[in-house]
Amino acid sequence: MHHHQPLRVFFVLLAALGLAIPWYFNTLYFLAGGSVMPDVFWRDAFANALTTGITCDVYLAAVAFSAWVAADRRLGAWRWACIAACFGIGLAFVMPLYLAQRLRRDADPSGG
Repeated sequence: MHHHQPLRVFFVLLAALGLAIPWYFNTLYFLAGGSVMPDVFWRDAFANALTTGITCDVYLAAVAFSAWVAADRRLGAWRWACIAACFGIGLAFVMPLYLAQRLRRDADPSGG
């Protein structure tokens, strides 16, 4: 069944944008002296009300997404890579990639 193919393509394209756009800005941040060291990263993530709201929104969504993915046994071990990528690469990348993978798995009559 290929009725989900256009939606899968859309999700893959969205994942590509979710990788490219945030990491463009992450690269600018690091080039300007930003760091993943906790004291610098968290100071910058909570620098003002806007960044605090965005940071809380994204991390809460990432935790909810990760709980869902952890419970999704149909994807096997691949689900743990999704959770790691969520926090290591970004939710905007991994969520549409996960959804595309789910659609592919759901369309496969063999279940794999």
